[in-house]
Amino acid sequence: MVAMISDILKPAVTRVITPSAKGLLKIGLTPNSVTVIGAAGLIFSALFFYPSGHLVLGTLVVAFFALGDLFDGTMARISNQGSSAWGAFLDSTIDRVTDSSVLIGLILFLEGKNDPLVPVAVVALVFGILVPYIRAKAESLNIACSGGLAERTERLIIMLIAIFLHGLGLSYALQIGIWTMAILGAFTSFQRVLIVRRAVQSV
Repeated sequence: MVAMISDILKPAVTRVITPSAKGLLKIGLTPNSVTVIGAAGLIFSALFFYPSGHLVLGTLVVAFFALGDLFDGTMARISNQGSSAWGAFLDSTIDRVTDSSVLIGLILFLEGKNDPLVPVAVVALVFGILVPYIRAKAESLNIACSGGLAERTERLIIMLIAIFLHGLGLSYALQIGIWTMAILGAFTSFQRVLIVRRAVQSV
């Protein structure tokens, strides 16, 4: 059910941003440059707005820059550039930094309020890094490991919605979101470990 979120939203958003992606290519921007610009904007926004308590505005700005992850892929597709090894590496590495910056900004906000959710947010941060690490390590062993209950897009959407709703005054939204992130991260990590274990045992 969780995986259906991005399955529904991503194609629709891609159709909407395609004209803009074509425009960015016309002015000379490359998919990689859009990746870097979007990441820089997201990291700055998350670490500036969230610790200062501007959760609604911060989430809107973060979500805007997060679209760069769709723009670069769309630009590569319509320009027939495909995904280069460097582009794939850059995108994957930056994804880890941007995802972490959202949770780090949130942790700083919670820490300033001595909120008991801080340890749970740290757990969510750790598993957010562990999930893609397991995949990367598995693929280095020639094992496909992209499965799991909630991948990056689903977890990011859940977290941004929770932060946004909390900023609007729905206090329990953030608790639900952070706990959901931590649980989904742990469960997805466990699923991927099992995938690797089964693949190794079947050899």
